[in-house]
Order: sequence, then C-alpha cells, then structure tokens
Amino acid sequence: MSNTGGYWRRLVRRLTSDVAELDADDLSERSEAGGARHACDCRGGEEAVVLGRLRSVGRSPKASAPTLEAELYDGTDEVVLVWLGRRQITGIEPGRVIKARGRIAVRDGRKVLYNPYYELQNTA
Repeated sequence: MSNTGGYWRRLVRRLTSDVAELDADDLSERSEAGGARHACDCRGGEEAVVLGRLRSVGRSPKASAPTLEAELYDGTDEVVLVWLGRRQITGIEPGRVIKARGRIAVRDGRKVLYNPYYELQNTA
C-alpha cells in the first residue's frame, strides 16, 4: 500500500510542478544513474565526471584564439566546457546530452572544464 501512496505523491508533484523544475529533476536523476557527480558537488582542482544537457554553445568573445564554449546543466548546477583551439565540434550543440570528464577549474566564479573528454549520450 505504501507504493500506492508514493505513486500518488509523484503524480501530484508532476501535475503541480513547473516544466523547468521537472526537467531539472530528470537531469539530476539521469546524471546520478549515469555514474556522474552532481555539478553542485564539484570543487575546483578535483577530477570530475558530469552528465547533463548543453544549454548553449558558442565561441568565446573574450578569447584571441579560437575557443568553443558550452554550458552544461545537470539539474543541480552548471559547468562551462571549454575547448581551446576549436571553433566547432560535430555533435556539440544546444539540447544535446553529454558526459564530460576532466579537472574542474574556477573562472570568474564559474566551474569550468578545459578540453574535457566527452561522450555524446542518447536522448532517450
């Protein structure tokens, strides 16, 4: 009978929560299931694996050399992925879910992974 109560609680939450909150919950669960750390738990200088959806992708306006930047959001926080010497990478586009690995740096108060290893994930 406790399963039934849990079902109704989840159903009511889905019906009363806004879409952004539900998306964040789904991303957070997917990140955890994929063996990644939550971005909110990552600290500068640590090796980390993060999994999330790319919110934006573009060239850095500040860099003198070609630099591609993507904002990854995992439902808890964001991490900026930076590929130095690149203008474009096939598959790195807004809305795409990826798993990235590297050492966390902090730039202007934001978490950053420079030249991360990455895997494109299925959207399902």
